[in-house]
Amino acid sequence: MSLKERVYSVLIVSSSDSFKTATTEMLPSSLYQPVCSAISVSEAKRYIAAREFDFVIINSPLPDASGTRFAIDCCRSPVTVVLIFSRADIYAEIYNKVAEYGVFTLPKPTNRSMILQALNWMSSARERLRKMEQKTSSVEERMEELRIINRAKCLLISELKMTEAEAHHYIEKSAMDNCIPKKEAAENIIKIYS
Repeated sequence: MSLKERVYSVLIVSSSDSFKTATTEMLPSSLYQPVCSAISVSEAKRYIAAREFDFVIINSPLPDASGTRFAIDCCRSPVTVVLIFSRADIYAEIYNKVAEYGVFTLPKPTNRSMILQALNWMSSARERLRKMEQKTSSVEERMEELRIINRAKCLLISELKMTEAEAHHYIEKSAMDNCIPKKEAAENIIKIYS
């Protein structure tokens, strides 16, 4: 699926109505939905507790915090990409605090083309995270398969007094004879001998 076909969920955190309106107008519903907004860190945390967002856009400072800690916390999610806007006079300070956590930073005021460019960066970063998620789940699935196979081997060793090599061969042969994956063959053995 290409980036043009992806749809990203967005949380805008800003106490400024004009910022929310201007930002929302740059987010066509064909690419960004839902687009939610919060006026404070505490309200944004309630949104984050209810669901994950692909993008969190923060207009710092907020009524109850600067937003930097919240930005860093959002980056702990394996699916969320964060952009924080800060005043130009403290941009370098904010950038130095959040950059190592993967937070994108822009000084304000800024222009429309810079924001659109930042959204493109965020899309690229989100897709990178998506690929890492897929790799992680693939590794987790493989580890689960190995745990099941090892459990079946242990049962064959203890119940049928096989060696580990014999148990391994037995599981492979059972899978081949029945045209099923080794994991399924192991699960069948576990059902029989548990």
